[in-house]
Amino acid sequence: DIFIYNILSATKFINGIMRKEKCHFDVVCVHDWLSSIAGIITKNETEVPVAFHVHSTEWGRSGGKGSQVVSHLEWAMGQAADRIVTVSHAMREDLTRHGWPRSKISVVWNGVDPERYNPDSCNPKDVEKVRDKYGVRPDERMVLFLGRLTWVKGVRNLVQAMPLVLKEYPKTKLVILGKGEEQRDVVETAARLGVESSVRCCFEFVPEEERILHYAAADLCVFPSIYEPFGIVSLEAMSMAKPIVVGAKGVVGFKEQVISSGPEQNGVHIDGNSPEDIAWGIKLVLSDMDRAKKWGENGRRRVLQYFTWRKAAEQTLQIYKTMQQKEENENAACLKMDLKESLVRI
Repeated sequence: DIFIYNILSATKFINGIMRKEKCHFDVVCVHDWLSSIAGIITKNETEVPVAFHVHSTEWGRSGGKGSQVVSHLEWAMGQAADRIVTVSHAMREDLTRHGWPRSKISVVWNGVDPERYNPDSCNPKDVEKVRDKYGVRPDERMVLFLGRLTWVKGVRNLVQAMPLVLKEYPKTKLVILGKGEEQRDVVETAARLGVESSVRCCFEFVPEEERILHYAAADLCVFPSIYEPFGIVSLEAMSMAKPIVVGAKGVVGFKEQVISSGPEQNGVHIDGNSPEDIAWGIKLVLSDMDRAKKWGENGRRRVLQYFTWRKAAEQTLQIYKTMQQKEENENAACLKMDLKESLVRI
């Protein structure tokens, strides 16, 4: 179905909209492998420059396994595209290691809406209801994980870290909000380790307003991803002025968002593969909540400075303008060459 949809979409775009209706386009953009066939067809059949936005790769999502067909489509689109736009410098390095043309790759960070994700906009009573829902008492600390429950997110390792956290900070509860194939593993691991009373789960996707209240209710947020080309959840937590503990080993864009030392520190870098390291990061935050509050404030300032959707849009538009200008210059050069050849023949 995906292949047929791509072919039909490209056919309608090229034959119907461009050639029949005579519509002009400055740039065509395609996202990930799902639209790569349409992108390749467009590149082969038209002169319109094509931008390929890469948010993740098949080898990364699957841990080096996955579909060879999908990997080939990603590769072919990357070779055909005039420009590749990806979401982090970590991702650009990974693409380059896999033989993609580095000179064509630009980085544009994702963003968040800091007006929507604003701790001052949350009703304290609604926030308290979230804590009550999970049985988090006023004298306890709420550690929040929010995301898909899949291996790349490191959630099982986070659960395995909890005994080490509780040994020093017994008044701590981990709240896991999300769905995925590791739901049963999370529950069974917590029970096997004897920490099920301190690990509270909500296995569902909730509306954005409720997610925002979860951030507001948390004392810190933990995202121990093993593979995460960017990771918007960390930006959401930062925008909500929360200190965060993030995976920073491997292809993980979190390390570009989170400053882990110095006066502008807003969180802690850990190895998402290591429960011991995850526990260390959580305990470091819990050891000084006044400092953690400052880290959260630093995080929100960092979002306002670098990670808004407006900034992402401006940077993306600039790339498109550069592509358009390059195409115009190349067309002008071709016309000049044709004119020169015509004069020579005369």
